[in-house]
Amino acid sequence: MIVATAGHIDHGKTLLVKALTGVDADRLPEEKKRGMTLDLGFAYTDLPNGARLGFIDVPGHERLVHNMLAGVTGIDCALLVVAADDGPMPQTREHLAILDLLGISRGLVALTKTDRVPEERVAEVRDEIELLLLDTSLEGAPVFPVSAVTGDGMEALTARIASLAEATETRVTAGHFRLAVDRMFTVAGAGLVVTGTAFSGRVAREDRLWIAGFGTEVRVRGVHANNSEAETGQAGDRLALNLAGIDKDDIARGDWLSGDPAAGRYRKLDARLRVVADARRPLRHWTPVHVHLGASDVTGRVAVLGADNIAPGEEGLVQIVLDAPIGAWARDRFVVRDQSAQETVAGGHVVDLFPPRRGRARPERLAMLAALDTSDHAAALAGALGLAETGIGFEDFRVARNLTGEEAQAAAGAAGAVIAGDGSDRVALSQEAWTQLRDATTGALDAFHGKNPARLGPAAGQLRRGLGRYVPEPLFDALVTELVADGTVASDGMLLHRPDHSPGLTGDEAKHWQSLRPLLDESPDAPPVVHDLARDAGLPVHAVMKTMRQAVRMGMAIQIAANRFFEPGPLRVHAQVFERMIADGGTVSVSDFRKAAGIGRNLAVEVLEYFDRAGLSQRDGNVRHQVKSVAEVFGGDPDA
Repeated sequence: MIVATAGHIDHGKTLLVKALTGVDADRLPEEKKRGMTLDLGFAYTDLPNGARLGFIDVPGHERLVHNMLAGVTGIDCALLVVAADDGPMPQTREHLAILDLLGISRGLVALTKTDRVPEERVAEVRDEIELLLLDTSLEGAPVFPVSAVTGDGMEALTARIASLAEATETRVTAGHFRLAVDRMFTVAGAGLVVTGTAFSGRVAREDRLWIAGFGTEVRVRGVHANNSEAETGQAGDRLALNLAGIDKDDIARGDWLSGDPAAGRYRKLDARLRVVADARRPLRHWTPVHVHLGASDVTGRVAVLGADNIAPGEEGLVQIVLDAPIGAWARDRFVVRDQSAQETVAGGHVVDLFPPRRGRARPERLAMLAALDTSDHAAALAGALGLAETGIGFEDFRVARNLTGEEAQAAAGAAGAVIAGDGSDRVALSQEAWTQLRDATTGALDAFHGKNPARLGPAAGQLRRGLGRYVPEPLFDALVTELVADGTVASDGMLLHRPDHSPGLTGDEAKHWQSLRPLLDESPDAPPVVHDLARDAGLPVHAVMKTMRQAVRMGMAIQIAANRFFEPGPLRVHAQVFERMIADGGTVSVSDFRKAAGIGRNLAVEVLEYFDRAGLSQRDGNVRHQVKSVAEVFGGDPDA
């Protein structure tokens, strides 16, 4: 269990931790010289049952609240310290407000320096403390009068802390590993070490982690969990990680280490915010603030959504607009202090990391935030999909909520979601929305056939625009892929049509096609260019172009270059050659494809460039990778 102290300066936090653990948590020479804690201190002790107990000693001075905030985020228990001679002081109240805003409900109070005052004063301060705790997350927390000098009351306090430690449940280790970095230093012979509190997941030696938002990959050389060498660490542990792959200058306090390479940093956080009850004024729209999340402290402004302000003691939806990006995830708690960093004004938790570019306070956006504002991933996804007829970005949802791939799929299954697309373009929709989009697409295709009986069908982009409403291109591509795969729609690589739709050429085009098709069939793998076709058929070039373009609209031919047309079958054969070469070698060059297809270099270039346009391949320098399968691009094999 990790316990953080809290309380006013000079109320005996560090001395109390030393009495509990035997360790002086003040580690800096300046702290020794001035007799006050300036930064986070750490002390550990072993309980009789073998459990490891860790203390984070935080500064009490008002100018060092940012360090205090870095220490109390992610802890298991709070130890509020109040001196009997002073009683509750300004930083006592502010630290208590911070613990309340962070939702820390497990804790106890040490009433220190009882050796300095009479019993009547101890009883008086005890009453003040109990009154102070009312209506906070620590209401009802036990108060222990103690003296770290004489030892009075320490046995009872130690016993209660041990009891809390035994009752502390192991943190859920779902999600990718996350560590909020608060210290960095180098160790001779070992290299860089970073410390922080693990917020989620597990980490082990030789794991690969990433600095969130930078994409910098590191390797974990060693793990210390709660000041002991370990093979693994997990959520709730105080960790020191020995890292390889970066230098000390590559990482800073406030950064996050994550097991998810897609983890990012963000300048806009949609959140739910609660203003402290004793605030001097309402929190107004666009108020400048300091935002403390994890171990970071960043300035920014609060945009109140759907209202002009938030009254003291009330809560509301806001968008935090930061001056610099920070790592964050949905449900992360944070604290807001005023522009001068003199007082704590509010606190809350992150709801979403991917707000729209416009309309952050529109009613539909507020409804979406209300749906997402739950710790139940499946419920959040189901609620969001019920409000989004074109779905939501599934990868954004997964990253924002720190879900592994398996966890995201489980949430989608529980929410009854349909996942369309691949990789970062995946879109999640409700089953109802997916069915409606399928019906709208096939209906639009049928309407096209009705108006254009002599044409094979529209291109995908034309059909998407014909739906009469905005549909994201990745979503529509995924829908078309499914429609083609299940035989509802057919594709010739460029045009979409119903499988039973068979347009034909008429008039002069039909006569010209009877002359041109045999010429194409003479060398189907390398058909003649338009001028050669015109010469051999005895037709004007413009008549050949008109007929061939009409044949393209009919799906009887495919134009791969300005002056060259293929019949679909032979071009599909070239695509199958490309696909086999990819399976054998991973990439395809022009030279290798020319040899394998048995065609000239210029024609090989034209064919491969057409494959790029059709989405079969993607060029990378002098080679090409496969993007989609032949079946996805050209539809099912008619000869299969």
